[in-house]
Amino acid sequence: MSQDEKKRQSARRAQRSPEPVQSRRQPARRKRRRPTLFGVVLYILFIVGVSALLSGIGWVTANDVLALNKEEHTAMITVAEDTDFGDVVAMLKEEGIIEYKLAFHIFSALSGAKEKVTPGTYALSTDMDYSAIVNNMSSRSVSRQQISVTIPEGYTVAQIFQLLEDKGVSTAEKLNDTAADHNYAFSFLQDIPLGDPRRLEGYLFPDTYNFYLGESPLYAINKMLVNFDARLTEDLRQEIRDSGKTIHEIVIIASMIEKETDGADQATISSVIYNRLNHPTGETAGFLNIDASIQYVLPAGRVVTQADYEAVDSPYNTYLHKGLPPGPISNPGMAAIRAAMHPDDTGYYFYALGRDGVHHFFKNYEKFQDFLASLKNG
Repeated sequence: MSQDEKKRQSARRAQRSPEPVQSRRQPARRKRRRPTLFGVVLYILFIVGVSALLSGIGWVTANDVLALNKEEHTAMITVAEDTDFGDVVAMLKEEGIIEYKLAFHIFSALSGAKEKVTPGTYALSTDMDYSAIVNNMSSRSVSRQQISVTIPEGYTVAQIFQLLEDKGVSTAEKLNDTAADHNYAFSFLQDIPLGDPRRLEGYLFPDTYNFYLGESPLYAINKMLVNFDARLTEDLRQEIRDSGKTIHEIVIIASMIEKETDGADQATISSVIYNRLNHPTGETAGFLNIDASIQYVLPAGRVVTQADYEAVDSPYNTYLHKGLPPGPISNPGMAAIRAAMHPDDTGYYFYALGRDGVHHFFKNYEKFQDFLASLKNG
């Protein structure tokens, strides 16, 4: 065997020989400590305590959700149109109807309660569970509080809205905004432009209404307009058309009658208005000369004076402008509307309120002036 062959065999043996195994030092195993009896007891007590605490929290929360074992209590909750749902929940907590706001929020998220709550004033009690509370704040709730409001004949839009605010139905601001900007789908309003709450003057029918406390201003106004629409039957509308006048003109005349009447002379006052409109002559010459129309544009509480006849620059000043004013000056009742449609047949052109509390009517200007002088001298 050659020297080279020996070297190759020696190399192959070296490749087959296992490398020496290095010894690895194993870490010493830590002895597991066996729990002491005290530790076991402490652990068990901890688990029992946590379980009892969670059970207690769950129980008292369930009592609130289900209205169990709660002290009897009733409260009035008012939800305005712009009230945030979180504020509603806060009110329920503050008024003692619920105990846990978080629980009510969770319930509301799962049940869609936020979408069910409607503006209004509600009588709620601790006898109601969460579901009943939500249902009693909905639009169909029997707990929603109502109030009866009587709107007198001859009230203006401003007076009506203030009355509704005073009664808790809505705010005058919201009612004014809605009256000015909402396009109500009634034929008698279609030619009246938006932008001014007085566009509804004459059409908020005076009557006794049941409103919800915290009522939507849209619904409150609509209720009065619907009443006017119903009162003005098709027969009456046809009669107005046959007379050659529009509904708006009849309402303007009726609104002036309503503000001028002593309660028993609507048709006679109507005759004076028509006589001046249809047969302008002498001192009147087509001017209605009605103080109430000037009063309509004066600040609240201001009394019309002799100087106002010339000083008030307004189309409602019927001493300066001939014919009818541009719009109604009040909201008339049916008696005034009928008087505007059926004036008495008289020759009267003048009237004045006497000391006896009734109007005195005159065909002659001189006699009218004599009567006014007697009032001053007497």
